[in-house]
Amino acid sequence: MSRYLLAIDQGTTSSRAIVFSQDGHAVASAQKEFVQHFPQDGWVEHDPNDIWSSTLDVCRDAIAKAEIDVLNLAGIGITNQRETTLVWDRETGNLIYNAIVWQDRRTADVCEKLKLQGFEELVVQKTGLLIDPYFSATKISWILDHVEGARVKAEQGLLAFGTVDSFLLWKLTGGRSHKTDATNASRTSLFNIYSQEWDEELLAAFNVPLVMLPEVLDSSDDFGVAEAELLGASVPIYGVAGDQQAALVGQACFQPGMAKSTYGTGCFLMLNTGDKAVRSENRLLTTIAYRLDGKTTYAVEGSIFIAGAAIQWLRDGLKLIGCASEAEALARDSGSDNPVYLVPAFTGLGAPYWDPHARGAIHGLTRDTGIADIVTAGLQSVCYQTKDLVRAMQNDGASYKALRIDGGMVVNNWLVQFLADILNVTVDRPKITETTALGVAYLAGLKAGLYKDLDEISALWTCEQRFEPNMQPDTRDRLYSGWLDAVERVR
Repeated sequence: MSRYLLAIDQGTTSSRAIVFSQDGHAVASAQKEFVQHFPQDGWVEHDPNDIWSSTLDVCRDAIAKAEIDVLNLAGIGITNQRETTLVWDRETGNLIYNAIVWQDRRTADVCEKLKLQGFEELVVQKTGLLIDPYFSATKISWILDHVEGARVKAEQGLLAFGTVDSFLLWKLTGGRSHKTDATNASRTSLFNIYSQEWDEELLAAFNVPLVMLPEVLDSSDDFGVAEAELLGASVPIYGVAGDQQAALVGQACFQPGMAKSTYGTGCFLMLNTGDKAVRSENRLLTTIAYRLDGKTTYAVEGSIFIAGAAIQWLRDGLKLIGCASEAEALARDSGSDNPVYLVPAFTGLGAPYWDPHARGAIHGLTRDTGIADIVTAGLQSVCYQTKDLVRAMQNDGASYKALRIDGGMVVNNWLVQFLADILNVTVDRPKITETTALGVAYLAGLKAGLYKDLDEISALWTCEQRFEPNMQPDTRDRLYSGWLDAVERVR
């Protein structure tokens, strides 16, 4: 009997489900976008009902398209937009406020106060993170302080907090499972990545009651069982990981020094550092890559808030293109030696700047500038931001000759070639670019017994195309220098 795995990939702008065969091939998939809410400048929210209904819809659609018996599913894996924060009533399951999305900057002033009070060193030492609105802790506290009666209820144990994985687990198991995995826990600013537990000192600093928090398991573990009436049969949930960590697994970056970069709504570069948690001196993050059989593997990560979202803005906001795929042809017309720079600081700048107050701009406009130049600048901004991260990692002592890439943007050959050129490293694109979903399918498959170890998973990774750098050093330096100048102008 063939065994399959169902991967739920709940992202920032859409929910997706993919049915994978045991050899890592996608049998069928379904995807559904949902509405983004921007109540105020710098605020980003999701309706939790949209998250849940879209997730359930795509799971049912993918299973139907795969034409398999649900009983042939060996397990479910959940990967998710990280840091996005939900709080719900344990008894009713009702959310007390919209989901506050990872991009949201409403707690910037709170974060500034915490820094002034000297808390950042404590946070860095215990979590590997910086104090920033990006992470979950200040979002939880904001909800408790702004929803009437919420803080009292939370302290009484009547409310539950979860990142999106925990929320979906709760819904799939009919409220029986309030759990998360170590990778998602490590993005809250409340989890000690060394002792592997919720930290009382951090909870006190951020004013979050311990009783709200989920149980933390390994990334490949028994998270509960999806109720039969949802998918047609009971299916065990065996894998959970934050989206970037799942992509690291899907890219089989299991050895220290291996790196991957994912290009979705944002861009996230992650470097495996093995069993050593390396502290960055260049404002990158130390995080948990995955935890298996109680053993933690660490990573250094650089986070860019706006990557594919910049192209989405050029399409939906400025209406310069009708669909994202048009960007490649326009970039070929414009060429890489482009004097226009788009700095997509729509919700501030992420690593290595960590400037929540920066806002976007387009620089270098002249009377000759056309649509192709602006769209090309949008694509190039993703590559320049990646170079910011690579340079920071190199300054921390990291070195690597190849980068494995994935995510929706990397189907664009022009973009990937410019990335190789501006980074001056080999860039490898795998046959399966939806590695986030694949990674969490692998984690579920480990627990289900479909794979005996990481070496077996590693053997399944195959390169679809390799991009070698082909740019003159002086051109590379001049283009990147222009980018750095543009960034300084928005800070």
